[in-house]
Amino acid sequence: MEQFRKQTEYFSQTVDTKAPTTGMSSVRSIAKLAGVSITTVSRALNNDPAVNPKTRERVLAIANRSGYVATVGRRATTNLGFSYTGEATLSHPFDAAVLDGVIHGADEQRFDVLLTNLKRDKRPDESYTQFFLRKGIRGVILRTMQESRSICQAIADEGFPMIVISERFSSPNVSYIDGDSRADSVRAVEYLIALGHRRIAFGFHSIPDRDHTDRFAGYKDALEKSNIPFDESLVYRQRYTLAGGATVLKMVMTMRDRPTAIFFADPLLAVGAVKQAHALQISIPKDISIIGFDDTNLRYGVHPTLTAVCQDAAGLGFEAAQRLTRMLTNREQKTFQISVPTFFEVHESTGAPPAHLVESGDKNQSAPAQLKSAI
Repeated sequence: MEQFRKQTEYFSQTVDTKAPTTGMSSVRSIAKLAGVSITTVSRALNNDPAVNPKTRERVLAIANRSGYVATVGRRATTNLGFSYTGEATLSHPFDAAVLDGVIHGADEQRFDVLLTNLKRDKRPDESYTQFFLRKGIRGVILRTMQESRSICQAIADEGFPMIVISERFSSPNVSYIDGDSRADSVRAVEYLIALGHRRIAFGFHSIPDRDHTDRFAGYKDALEKSNIPFDESLVYRQRYTLAGGATVLKMVMTMRDRPTAIFFADPLLAVGAVKQAHALQISIPKDISIIGFDDTNLRYGVHPTLTAVCQDAAGLGFEAAQRLTRMLTNREQKTFQISVPTFFEVHESTGAPPAHLVESGDKNQSAPAQLKSAI
């Protein structure tokens, strides 16, 4: 964790917010600042349709700026939200590790973590701030995909305390923390090229997000630097599942001019490919080299141990929760934009390409007999 902290310190950019740091406020203080009654403030916070929309916006802006905290009975809530702006992916190793880190990071300030579903639970007529206040949430950690990034921006524009994990934004009011894997993706592909590989396939998630597009860009950068033409037929887009990885492995091995290596931008795709290779008696790395991506220590759970680009997903979650809770307790009142570098580890799943493929360049090679019988 100390190494992770040093990485975040080196790659972080801190942007001062314009919001005053007045500390936690009450309904009474909000009413005074807004020039309205306590009843109007209460109705605005609870999305009463009788409140004038401009008044409601003014009240919500003051509530966010002054650190208003909802109460349950006489107790102020200490909940952090963990929310998806689109599809929930908690079953993925990255999300599970991130959530574990979030829970431990929230412990420092004695916050609890509440999972919320924006798509299911947010009412069409309420703002994001009203939704979170209704849930008793003081700040939110967001997971998003490319198609729902606008929701993160909308929450930031309302001024509600938030931080996005595993995405980057140019807007200075959006806090985020992500892993910067492009440089190590270049390094991984260059390593394969140095071993003698020239036909290198790439497998990644079919739904675009920042992480996977960065790794794809790194793959193409490395090919270009070595004057190897990019070939779209070597790019495989699959759901990030074990089955998706198995599918890529079978498709690669049945190509007439098949690749000699695959770089997977997702942990489950890589593990699925390794498992499928064992089932078909395909030797790694003798028959094909595989580089994966690892958010935890999954690379050590397969044989051979995966050469992989790696990041500390739990560390990302821990850092996000610590920074957000410190913002909420007025220890820090800033917007944080942090990119943490990944690292590249070489293990036993990579080696030189099969000699007969390199020497003959035979484009009419047939698939292994055991693979033919399986398809």
